[in-house]
Amino acid sequence: MRRNSERGKKLADDARLLRAWRNWHAEELAEALAGPHRHVLEPLMQLLKNLDLHPSNALVDFIRARDWSAIDAQTKLVVLHEINTTITTLRTRNGMAPIDDALWGERANVFQTIRLIIIPINGKLAEGILGAAAGRDPSGKSNIGGSDEQRTEK
Repeated sequence: MRRNSERGKKLADDARLLRAWRNWHAEELAEALAGPHRHVLEPLMQLLKNLDLHPSNALVDFIRARDWSAIDAQTKLVVLHEINTTITTLRTRNGMAPIDDALWGERANVFQTIRLIIIPINGKLAEGILGAAAGRDPSGKSNIGGSDEQRTEK
């Protein structure tokens, strides 16, 4: 009986922590939307709201068209969190693994490409690291679904 009580307490505590974490992220987003970079975040949030798994260049093109060097680190982290949450939710709703990052030697998925555009490694943008095909399927469109399908075809 005591074991069930401990398990119940742990579940309740985990639920409380999850609510606090979600509230914190909501506050971070609200702060960013009210901040100096709202002109970037507002259209991005609208784009994410309408995003689907069908190959499209809209999200990557939107990200590439912005000057991320002018945006503070905290706002960049909020943006990456929102993009990641949207992509993982879309993937899960479509019966896919929530996260499926490309392995070494594979084409980067959309999130990996976006992350490298927003936060370059050693000052190099995604194209300089991953190549022009990063995050795109063979038709040249962005592949939000990631590399699940690519690996199973091999």
